[in-house]
Amino acid sequence: MAATGNAGEALRYTTELARRTEELGYRRFWVAEHHNMPAIASSAPAVLLAHLAANTSSIRLGSGGVMLPNHAPLVVAEQFGTLEALHPGRIDLGIGRAPGTDQVTALALRRTMEGLSAEHFPRELADLMNYFSGAEPGPITATPGRGQSPQVWLLGSSGFSAQLAGLLGLPFSFAHHFSSQNTIPALQLYRQNFRPSQWLDRPYAMVAVNAVCAETDERAEWLAGPAGLSFLKLRSGRPEPLVTPEEAAAYPYSEFEREFLAQRRDGQATGSPETVARQLGGLLERTGADELMLTTMVYDVADRVRSFELIAEKAAGGLRREAETRSS
Repeated sequence: MAATGNAGEALRYTTELARRTEELGYRRFWVAEHHNMPAIASSAPAVLLAHLAANTSSIRLGSGGVMLPNHAPLVVAEQFGTLEALHPGRIDLGIGRAPGTDQVTALALRRTMEGLSAEHFPRELADLMNYFSGAEPGPITATPGRGQSPQVWLLGSSGFSAQLAGLLGLPFSFAHHFSSQNTIPALQLYRQNFRPSQWLDRPYAMVAVNAVCAETDERAEWLAGPAGLSFLKLRSGRPEPLVTPEEAAAYPYSEFEREFLAQRRDGQATGSPETVARQLGGLLERTGADELMLTTMVYDVADRVRSFELIAEKAAGGLRREAETRSS
């Protein structure tokens, strides 16, 4: 959300960023689902995606993700079937297994405990996929939905969704930006368990990574400070809006907190275009990912836009060549 706390301003900035990343040649633009977090304005992915699709023309738009325990599968199928009907070939439906919020809020969303546990997820996912495909004829037809399926992805930060994505033959997106120690093991599980399907004939993996790019390493490190402090406060149960880089630099970090943030930064991408290109190239080499999804959390929207510009203009070309060489 914008530093002012104004949700409308934050959503306008998101729209501007979607337009700019499309101009820069990025392939996808995803939005998340968060609830009961006053500093984050992304609580209704389908609504926001409809707005973004109406304000762009070619970039793929998706959820990163819809947290399936919060919703009835039929509702998700109808919402994303509508999006796909309106914008065919441009919609991604990334599905998450966790509620992504506290249990009280999750219950307020779902209005029942049924379906909220992780054990229910495979069945609910199967129901969702069947609404799109019509594989199990019954009294309910998702309209729009049946025959208008977006590209479905499974999202994860551990091995469960990785294995399930492999068994179902779905593309898989891993949250390296907050679970970097699990990235390679999860991708190995995904590839080992992969079964060809009507959606994919070979594994297809995306890795989501924090990326902050500026003209110099020092500038990028400075800009990345607020995101680190925000993550620290979130993990300690005290979520707050982003502070300024000056406030982040002045925060009295304990030694433990400094070590925690240093570990979190490991494997991410922060620096000049040359540094970021090297870091992202190393991540591609280690993971064998087919795509990288960049997430950039900085205080000023101009710095955020500039980061995506620098990566597109000065770093991405080498990454594309590396990916093409690896796949050939």
